[in-house]
Amino acid sequence: MLVDLPGGTFTMGSDRHYPEEAPTHGVRVDAFSIDATAVTNAEYAAFVSATGYVTVAERQPDPADYPDAPAENLQPGSMVFTPTRGPVDLRHLSQWWRWKPGASWRHPRGPRSSIDALLDHPVVHVAHEDAQAYAAWVGGSLPTEAEWEYAARGGLEGVDFTWGDEPRPGGRIMANTWDGPDFPWRSSGESGFLRTAPVGSFPANGYGLLDMAGNVWEWTDDWWTERHPDAVDKPCCLPSNPRGGDLERSYDPAQPQFRIGRKVVKGGSHLCADSYCLRYRPAARRPQMVDTGTSHQGFRCVRRGEGAP
Repeated sequence: MLVDLPGGTFTMGSDRHYPEEAPTHGVRVDAFSIDATAVTNAEYAAFVSATGYVTVAERQPDPADYPDAPAENLQPGSMVFTPTRGPVDLRHLSQWWRWKPGASWRHPRGPRSSIDALLDHPVVHVAHEDAQAYAAWVGGSLPTEAEWEYAARGGLEGVDFTWGDEPRPGGRIMANTWDGPDFPWRSSGESGFLRTAPVGSFPANGYGLLDMAGNVWEWTDDWWTERHPDAVDKPCCLPSNPRGGDLERSYDPAQPQFRIGRKVVKGGSHLCADSYCLRYRPAARRPQMVDTGTSHQGFRCVRRGEGAP
């Protein structure tokens, strides 16, 4: 279901949290429509059935694209979250992420898993081009970062979360995030979910949009930048639906051997723990290589122009 948004001007970013979210700056977005929820496994299955599309995780990797990859990794597969056996140094995320041959949107935890009981959960293990292909099939696009953040804020200006400033107003759990302080090895299970949740399991924001915080990170169509552009203070001069970054500048400087662009993902996921990753907020943003899907990453679509409000 699409939700029509009228567009308008809002303050994007945050100066109070992670450095890549700064500086706050005014942005204008035109009217557009956006999916009320992330795309589900059932919806993605309908797309694959109709088109025969094969996702990146299901394709044989080209060794030339991954010169330093171990031979055992050069087969179809994807990155799957694997809890550790106890406390670990949180600076090294390789301790809880594992490359699993055979993992894909059809087999989210590995080749022996399935989506039979997860049809109303968000599709995961989708690379950027996989999300783009689905969006084009339904006549839409992926949102810009500005559109996504405008939608996530739900009409609230300057607050931390999609619902306000309190993480749990009145003690109510508002999003599917990591429960308790013991990431990545032990969750308290308060929310009732240890991985993804069915879409719409938590309250909608002010625009009627669901899961704009937690559950799965969501692709946008903007190239990654290390920070936002300098603030623009004149409402008359704000660009509409601005796009960020460019391919060359989006490359990961820590891995110069990989000339793979990175796009912005938004919204946080079920792995966001307050003690480690306070990124289930509308201003939060992270880079993701366009050829890589994971077990906590999905997307939703937008429509602009004709058919938008």
